[in-house]
Amino acid sequence: MNVLISAIKILIFPGILFTVVMGVLLTGINNRLVARMQNRVGPPILQPWYDFLKCCGKETIVPRHAKKGIFLNAPLVGLVVLLTTALFVPMLGHTMFSTGADLIVVLYLLTFVSVTMIIGAAASGSPFAGVGLSREMVAMVSYELPFVFVILAVGRLAGRGTDIGVTFSLARIAEYQVENGAILTHISMIPAAIAMLLVIPCEIGMHPFDIAEAETEICEGTLAEYSGRPLAMFRLTHCIKVYVMSALFSAMFLSGFSTGILMVDAQLQILFCLVVTFISMTVPHAVCARLKVEQVFKFFWTFVAGLALISLVLVWFGL
Repeated sequence: MNVLISAIKILIFPGILFTVVMGVLLTGINNRLVARMQNRVGPPILQPWYDFLKCCGKETIVPRHAKKGIFLNAPLVGLVVLLTTALFVPMLGHTMFSTGADLIVVLYLLTFVSVTMIIGAAASGSPFAGVGLSREMVAMVSYELPFVFVILAVGRLAGRGTDIGVTFSLARIAEYQVENGAILTHISMIPAAIAMLLVIPCEIGMHPFDIAEAETEICEGTLAEYSGRPLAMFRLTHCIKVYVMSALFSAMFLSGFSTGILMVDAQLQILFCLVVTFISMTVPHAVCARLKVEQVFKFFWTFVAGLALISLVLVWFGL
């Protein structure tokens, strides 16, 4: 019976199926809100799912000079890795998988998802994909530094009183917030929270940080040669990452609002993810133009990294 319950949790709720549904819904709601803010009608909320099904029914075309095996398998590997990542992100304290360094595991798995896109683009042999993968690497280098600073700040605050004075366990971070209140309510952590909200759209590849795809410049960049089911998997991966990053923010900064009741916490999780999506993705998409490659790098290594570093310094000195 315990095995059956665990399988249901992993495969259905709050596991893979819930993650996919939330990713598609959040992406659809984001697209609809952006359209409304720009005085457009916008697509149906389920349009990302319709696009996924449509791509699955299309022919998969492999470029003549592509490395076929790598080209076709990269999207599948990225999707599987991201779904695995979602199992490490707790729902307001309700954890599927837990280790002593969840945040480090999540950081590396998210990086690996981006690497699969780079590898797939490189295997396509397309010059547009080549430009796109170089831009994707610049984006990764840009947001990883402030992302690490945010993780260190949160880990330092939640790890006070432990043997090493810092923790990277999301379960421990959730326990700290239950005992001391949500980390977002600590004044010293507000700069880190703002930095994390800015990291999220770049990690996902959302406008105005979608430099790796840039449809009007490099014809979808990393995805230029993809079609059919591989393209569908990349699109679904993008949707799921919207939920995973929103849920990660919730786990790191908002777990203190947990009630301990799974169904109630699930509703709070959905609400928090909607709010995070609106603030970090919808608003920038609606009001900002796409940044240049050099602007993205400078923005994250100065302003965003500076915000995260302020919080890290404050919590390190016990403030």
